[in-house]
Amino acid sequence: MIGVAYAEDYVHPLPVEHKFPMEKYSLLYEQLKHSGIIDGNQIDPSPLLVDHLFDVHSSLYVKRLQNLELTPREQRVSGFIHSRELIAREFLIMEGTRQCAEFALKNGAALNIAGGTHHAYTNRGEGFCLLNDQAIAANWLLKNTEIERVLIIDLDVHQGNGTAEIFYGRNDVFTFSMHGKNNYPLKKEISSLDVELEDGVNDTKYMHLLEKNLLHISDVFHPDFIFFQSGVDVLETDKLGRLGLSLQGCRRRDQLVAEFAYNLGLPIVCTMGGGYSHDIRDIVNAHANTFEIMATYFG
Repeated sequence: MIGVAYAEDYVHPLPVEHKFPMEKYSLLYEQLKHSGIIDGNQIDPSPLLVDHLFDVHSSLYVKRLQNLELTPREQRVSGFIHSRELIAREFLIMEGTRQCAEFALKNGAALNIAGGTHHAYTNRGEGFCLLNDQAIAANWLLKNTEIERVLIIDLDVHQGNGTAEIFYGRNDVFTFSMHGKNNYPLKKEISSLDVELEDGVNDTKYMHLLEKNLLHISDVFHPDFIFFQSGVDVLETDKLGRLGLSLQGCRRRDQLVAEFAYNLGLPIVCTMGGGYSHDIRDIVNAHANTFEIMATYFG
């Protein structure tokens, strides 16, 4: 059985037009309900306790965020004009991923319909990310459970720069980011393992690199738990991605990660990350494939 985290406030309307397709969350939720993947296993997150944030983010940054004190420039860098509703939404998403970690620990796998906010640093937000959900959940596991080593697999087209910064120098968290070399962010951080992809990489080349590097990780790091940032901006149809994966290729990517976790007998939490194809159906179908693949292995 897989758990699925979703709250109606994931789709809270924002005060300005922006590039992030918020409607994908509700469309994905409806598609998953229709397919039967959400069937008595829905996780309804409440807002995250602030104390969990302080293990990852600076207390000053969190307080400024809560009090809407970030400057207009800081808000532009984050991608959002800030409001109390937006911050409340962010706290829900953070708790969704943390509760997914609890569920996966007992049941094998859980997926957050939102999340994957990997551009959020210790003390600032970037790229539609204000707080870092996978980092918060990983630190919660390490602090409150018997989990001792966490692997974060980030296959969004953009480097998980915030995640890399948060865990830099740590030996209990391995950060693996396979991303577009010429894509955002311009300045990359240092992950435990970074694999940079040239523009236009196709299914065959991508899968070869992914399989090779997952094998390498299994040789050098022995995790107890996996987080998977499964952004679908790797699709060739993506407006911002610049890679060349087909829908089936993206599905195969998810299958390789699911097989990796399943064969090692490890719990896994997936978060959706980015997706900016012109046709919203491409985004929703690619995300739905992630859920279907995980349900096949862990359902």
